[in-house]
Amino acid sequence: MVSAADFLDQMARAGRYHFATADAAREMGRSLPATRAALLRLATHGRIAQPHRGFYVIVPPEYRELGCLPAAQFVPQLFEHLGEVYYAALLTAAELHGAAHQRPQRFQVMCATRRRPIQCGAVSVEFALRKDLERTTTVTKNTPRGTLRVASREATALELVGYADRCGGLDHVLAVLEELGPECDGELLAAEAEKAPSAWSQRLGHMLDVLEVDDAVTAPLAAQIAERRPVFAALSRSQKRAGAPSDRRWRVVLNVDLEPSS
Repeated sequence: MVSAADFLDQMARAGRYHFATADAAREMGRSLPATRAALLRLATHGRIAQPHRGFYVIVPPEYRELGCLPAAQFVPQLFEHLGEVYYAALLTAAELHGAAHQRPQRFQVMCATRRRPIQCGAVSVEFALRKDLERTTTVTKNTPRGTLRVASREATALELVGYADRCGGLDHVLAVLEELGPECDGELLAAEAEKAPSAWSQRLGHMLDVLEVDDAVTAPLAAQIAERRPVFAALSRSQKRAGAPSDRRWRVVLNVDLEPSS
């Protein structure tokens, strides 16, 4: 029988910082109830944390004050444990692409099933639902514990608009797009827009024009909108649209005023 402390030391020496209850029980040679009791004692002393039921992370000394591994260092392993697809999204993805208008308070993850937020020590993880997320273009970012899937710049720009209520509203999204938008590839943006609701492209196009983003970025998207001729979409879904002016290039009803920060 291996002690819980020795089990953690063996894991850390092997570079493994994530495990399930069943893994620990097998390695320690204990029953599941005895294993849970031993792990609870370790958690009480801050050596491990449990961001999800039955899924644990080892907390190295440098993260003891945080009370958990940073989200980027356990979210990929958690979704591998769950057998589900994910990617870092929205404000988190924007920050990882260098568009950090202000540091997000929560680590935002896109997944295909509804999930409650995670609070692990001082680490907050928020989940957004997108049932067709496997179609989204992603890139890989390295972390100290492995790799992290992240929505591409172009996918992030569209999703920021599509999930504006999760991102502090349209004004905050506009501020993030001020940094992210000019870095997008126009052709890739149009290709990504094919996978998303037309209203996202319409609102995004108008916002990029407000920011005076180069036409090389917006022209392919505008051509797509001109060809598809979707119904006019309200810029804000929560405000009345009656009597509001419209942007005919993007087929958007301008029922709120947006101003760039600079």
